Amino acid sequence: MPHSDEIRDGQREAWGGLSAGWEKWDSVIMDQLRPVSTAMIDRLHIGEDQRHLDVASGTGEPGLTIAGLAPRGHVVLTDLAPEMLDIATRRASAQGIANFETRVCSADDLPFSDAVFDSVSVRFGYMFLPDVAQATAEFARVLKPGGRLSSSVWVKPEENPWTSIAMQSIATEAVLAPSDPEGPNMFRCAAPGYVSALYEAAGLRDVVEWDVDVELVTQSPAEYWDMISEHVSLAVAALQQVDEPARERIANAVMTKVSTYEVDGEVRVPGVARCIIGRK
Repeated sequence: MPHSDEIRDGQREAWGGLSAGWEKWDSVIMDQLRPVSTAMIDRLHIGEDQRHLDVASGTGEPGLTIAGLAPRGHVVLTDLAPEMLDIATRRASAQGIANFETRVCSADDLPFSDAVFDSVSVRFGYMFLPDVAQATAEFARVLKPGGRLSSSVWVKPEENPWTSIAMQSIATEAVLAPSDPEGPNMFRCAAPGYVSALYEAAGLRDVVEWDVDVELVTQSPAEYWDMISEHVSLAVAALQQVDEPARERIANAVMTKVSTYEVDGEVRVPGVARCIIGRK
């Protein structure tokens, strides 16, 4: 297995390369993931003067929403990819949010003192962390006593056709390397209790997890394909292996399959995430 530094270097490059796709499809992505952000935030008990850390923040959520709920507080957005945090800064500016800062850093080596944050969030970042146990220990370290850690991960692929439809079709034309079940991958934390066990090992208590339904809504099968092929890391990486005729065959197969989810002029493809909350 590659060293953690090698994994982080690869992730930094990959997510930096995906940043344009994430910015292009920002409104669709945010609509899809909003129920998860809402579920996470509801359990964090955000106060007006909250000091919050958002890990693997990407383009800024749920950190920016939390900043809006804490006008006298302060939010720190962290990510490996500065390109993603640049998007977060542009999104914040467009929304008139100023009580935040960005830091480029690794989740398992946070550049903050002990017990300085009232809350920590990790939305869909856990699965990609090279050392999940070390990272969880870091989240617990920077939390104040009584502070809460809220995170979300994807459950198994079968319950997330919004991504599995595309990946199954891509696999007919490209050789997909088998993912290391213990290494970074989208469904690494899918098993019930996986993240809860990490919380408890890090000394967190009152740990609860629950599932949240999501829906990826696009205006047509073609828009669905364009979006998935431009912002989902697994799809983007796999499509780099195929030539244009193969890409067209994949696209046609995906659009045929996803058309079964078309209702009243919209394509609505479901998925399920798992949220986890714990207290220091």
